[in-house]
Amino acid sequence: MVIAATGGPEVLSMADVPRPTRINAEVLVKIMSAGVNPIDAKTRAGGGTSAEIPSYPAILGRDFSGVVIEGPYEACAIKPGDEVFGMVAVPRTPGTYAEYVSVPLMNVARKPPRLSHTEAAGVPLAALTAWGMIVDVAKAHEGQKILIHAGAGGVGHFAVQFAAYFGAHVIATGSQRNASWLRELGAAEVIDYGTTRFEDVLSGVDVVADLIGNVHDNTGTRSLKVLRLGGLVISLPTGGWPTLVADASAAGVRATTYKVSDDGSTLAVIARLLDSGDVRVHVDQVFGFDRIADAHAAIEGGHTRGKLVVTVSELT
Repeated sequence: MVIAATGGPEVLSMADVPRPTRINAEVLVKIMSAGVNPIDAKTRAGGGTSAEIPSYPAILGRDFSGVVIEGPYEACAIKPGDEVFGMVAVPRTPGTYAEYVSVPLMNVARKPPRLSHTEAAGVPLAALTAWGMIVDVAKAHEGQKILIHAGAGGVGHFAVQFAAYFGAHVIATGSQRNASWLRELGAAEVIDYGTTRFEDVLSGVDVVADLIGNVHDNTGTRSLKVLRLGGLVISLPTGGWPTLVADASAAGVRATTYKVSDDGSTLAVIARLLDSGDVRVHVDQVFGFDRIADAHAAIEGGHTRGKLVVTVSELT
């Protein structure tokens, strides 16, 4: 599935392209399912990483689950026939809206046996992003108070679980329909953004995981009011808060953006948590490969619970 130019979901179209060639320490993977993420839609629309697309037609899609067709060398631990999941560096390389992908060995991990390919495809980008923000940067621990905006989304539902797993007191913002589900995931408190201004009921927060940015209702700058002195705000959306660092400094708190790494070793740790049941992925909708445009329209609607996934191939 390719785009010949940026634009609305309708620019996504089916095309025949050469099967990718494996080089160096790459594995060639037959893709079973691919995740659909907000960055895919932003890039397709002309934002996101679209400025770095080297040529058209371009294949989007960051994460996948599939079966190894070719390995890099005979003694490699990952062999043909193994089920793996992972991420690719779109737009540096062609994406996962395709039947095959060639991806560096270090960017994949074994698929958790407990998960289907559909479920596994919804994990890599969202879970690695959440892990990076909550574990690597925020260093979630007992006694820490973490506010997670958009807790029911793809990144958010993993962020809630990771923060709770490491003992933090988790506060999530979300809609009323997702409140009980967020508590099941580990949120100690849920604030309904439709009825309550979070800054009216919160204070002394150690970390804000901002998955919205400052593009909607000044969520970012309002978050500065609830942080303790010296607290930390981690803002994810690309370009969602250009004055982040200056605004945080003026409020006496720290701030950073975050960019995900295609780290297979961390993904392997997450895989063990998924296989043990300590963490779970929620797939909201599954689309056929010919309906990727519908998946983009759905994710742009902004009310997805968990993840959207596209079925690319069927196991034979």
